[in-house]
Amino acid sequence: MNAMLVGADRLGNIPERLASFGITITRHVSGRNATHQRRLPALPKDIDLLILFTDFLGHNVMKSFRSQAQADGVQVVACRRSASCLTEELERCLVAAPA
Repeated sequence: MNAMLVGADRLGNIPERLASFGITITRHVSGRNATHQRRLPALPKDIDLLILFTDFLGHNVMKSFRSQAQADGVQVVACRRSASCLTEELERCLVAAPA
């Protein structure tokens, strides 16, 4: 499964945590760049999951990425930038979703 991460300047141990779920990071956008807040980059076509780190993003940026993901049929996970919060959300979303 391929994922795009939005938010956070540094990922720390999050890539290892995602790898334990079989998720590969294809793109990471910090969201702090002023151009990201005015004109958001398009979602890559090869992603299956969009992860939004809510403690690093403004509401408009999150809303725009969510609407892009919904239009493309990409699953969205939103959580704080914490490995434990990410794990909880992934377990909730991926286990609850039919395979």
